[in-house]
Amino acid sequence: MTTAQYPRSPKEQVGGLCHLGRLIDKVKMRNAGQIQDYNYLTAGLDKYLLDKLEIKGEDFEKRVLQGGTDAEIANWVKANGKTLTDEEKAEWNNMVLTFGPKAPMAQQAFDRNKAALAEKRGVSVEELSHITTWTGLIDHDEDRM
Repeated sequence: MTTAQYPRSPKEQVGGLCHLGRLIDKVKMRNAGQIQDYNYLTAGLDKYLLDKLEIKGEDFEKRVLQGGTDAEIANWVKANGKTLTDEEKAEWNNMVLTFGPKAPMAQQAFDRNKAALAEKRGVSVEELSHITTWTGLIDHDEDRM
């Protein structure tokens, strides 16, 4: 039996930022051939974070693949990206933790993903009605909740 591997939760902070650790994991895991079907660098929270930090995805990927600890990579981000104030970090983290679908097309995508999760778990969509954020959906889909 194969156990699925997932990047860490977007809720976990590295360098004071939610999702940064997940992004590091996604680069490492994708390069190792462990994940292929994840949004990657140019979409979703990856893109939003890289844009906020004003770092190019290819530069971030190159740095992560050079190796090092989370702290070393976070220091590289701090040195090579936009310096965020504590308030900006708090705003970013709050957004990651509370971000749900706003536009009708986003709601449709969210509902499709939730329905797929319900089918995967063998439960009704109504049993997952408590999931209202993208982060919650990710954590449930990756068996952290």
